[in-house]
Amino acid sequence: MNLLWLILQEQHGAAGASPEVFKWSTSTATWTLIIFGLLMAVLAKFAFPPILGYAAAREKRIQDTLDEAKRNREEAELSLETQRQELAKARAEAQQLIAEGRQAAEKVRAELLNKARTEQEALVVRAKADIETERLRAVESVREHAVDLALAAAAKLVEQRLDGENDRRIVNEFLARVGDQKSSAGASR
Repeated sequence: MNLLWLILQEQHGAAGASPEVFKWSTSTATWTLIIFGLLMAVLAKFAFPPILGYAAAREKRIQDTLDEAKRNREEAELSLETQRQELAKARAEAQQLIAEGRQAAEKVRAELLNKARTEQEALVVRAKADIETERLRAVESVREHAVDLALAAAAKLVEQRLDGENDRRIVNEFLARVGDQKSSAGASR
């Protein structure tokens, strides 16, 4: 800028007159074009390559960032799809496990019911056997009492006491015959 000021001052003289900047003059236009050309040559040689290099590097960084963002988005979409498939697979496996659990529970329930029925039937059989045993004991006890009563009644009738062991044998045989006749008569009904 100082150079331009000096040139303008030389043209108008050192007399202190103010230069007329907007007045057309061929020499001023020529010098302006020469200075502009030199300035453009210096800028083209020293300033424009770094500026253009910086702009190209910035454009490349921006493009790389956009490309990386695009790759990341594609990877994220692929990952999301993979996760969706894995989630669907996990849900299917969970449903299968639940179904298998239900089947296993139903199987255990059926086994427990069968075991309970078997135990119940065994208990009923044992109870029937115990009842039959107790019934036989009761019948035997009643027989013994009946024999004792019959002997006592017979002794009173005869007014003498007979041999206890022999009398018991006779009465037991009689009661056995009577019992067999009742059993065969009950079976024929």
